[in-house]
Amino acid sequence: MRLTLDEYSRHFRMSKEMISSKLKEKKLNYIIDDGVTYILVTRNSIERHSSLEVKVKSQEEAAKALVKPKITVATVLALYQRENQQLKEKIAQLESKIDKLVDDKEQMLRDEMNKIEQVYSAKDEQLKNILELVNAKLMLDNRQQTVHEIQNYEAIEDTQTKDKKFQLIELREYLRTLDLKSHQRKIIKKRFLAVYDNDIRVLQQNGKLFLDFSKYDYSDLLEY
Repeated sequence: MRLTLDEYSRHFRMSKEMISSKLKEKKLNYIIDDGVTYILVTRNSIERHSSLEVKVKSQEEAAKALVKPKITVATVLALYQRENQQLKEKIAQLESKIDKLVDDKEQMLRDEMNKIEQVYSAKDEQLKNILELVNAKLMLDNRQQTVHEIQNYEAIEDTQTKDKKFQLIELREYLRTLDLKSHQRKIIKKRFLAVYDNDIRVLQQNGKLFLDFSKYDYSDLLEY
């Protein structure tokens, strides 16, 4: 029997493009009658294709019946719960990553602060050493000047013992002339001992402190 292109396409479920391709490749038998192309097929091939199509269809329906589950409210709720749990886990992972990034950033800032503090600490230590050297130099100069003045006073004492303007007097002797109590004299003496290395006004000789009222004012040290 013969079928037109449309009939062959519907029966065998094949597109017209594929049929035309098979005709060009001479994979199908055909004739042209009065300008119409007919494809020649046997009845057995039609029946065999029909039975095979029915069998495939029945198998597909059976498979769908087996695979297709029955959707219930419980199934939908379980699906939503599972998706919700997955979202919670993803959120927890993201929060953990964010916390780690924040911790890393804070650690970087702490490290930078420590580096800056170390730099400033080193600079402060250098400045402290410089100041100590300068202070030591000043103290040494003051001591040398004080000793020099004591030596000068000794020379003056030898040559000008009768000069009334020269008023070098021992601190302890001077304190005895003042109307002071014993603890007040001790306080003043400690005050002089605390500053004599740095104060040019306080003179020292043989472990004793001397004052020169002709040159200096000691009112700040003699307060009580």
